[in-house]
Amino acid sequence: MTEERKKWYVLRSVSGKENKVKEYLESEIKKTDLGKYISQVLIPTEKTFTVRNGKKVMKERAYLPGYVLIEAELTGEVIHELKNINFVAGFLPNTTNPQPLKESEVKRILGTMDELEEAGEDMDMKYYVGENVKVISGPFSSFSGVVEEVNDERKKLKVMVKIFGRKQLLELSYMQVEKE
Repeated sequence: MTEERKKWYVLRSVSGKENKVKEYLESEIKKTDLGKYISQVLIPTEKTFTVRNGKKVMKERAYLPGYVLIEAELTGEVIHELKNINFVAGFLPNTTNPQPLKESEVKRILGTMDELEEAGEDMDMKYYVGENVKVISGPFSSFSGVVEEVNDERKKLKVMVKIFGRKQLLELSYMQVEKE
């Protein structure tokens, strides 16, 4: 099948089971001839960052929960096979005659995914030795200090902070400090 005939469709799934649907689809594509008709399976996700126990935690979550995007040519029994997958409720907008997404919608959704990925990468700020930073979380919050050492791989800094008139070297994560 040619790529030009494939269009993007939306499968409705049980919320929270999008990854199971994707895994099952990908395994079926490898095992059967479904790969001729389906070229891509995507779950629109976004990276969210939270601070837990003083550590920055990155979590990926679906920003369109309950939906799985597929690029496919829906001919013959393909529609029936897709609707019979576990945790799939059917197609959007209706289950009898699936309508492809408009090109503008596809670009918007895929563009949003790219923007969200880039936003997650922007969280990795660069710190340099000698730079002034302020501690924003943990037991030493609101103290200011000077960066003594930077470990980009571990996203850690060694910061010299003056506590009760004495200098103290602290090891902090990137999420625990901000530039002054």
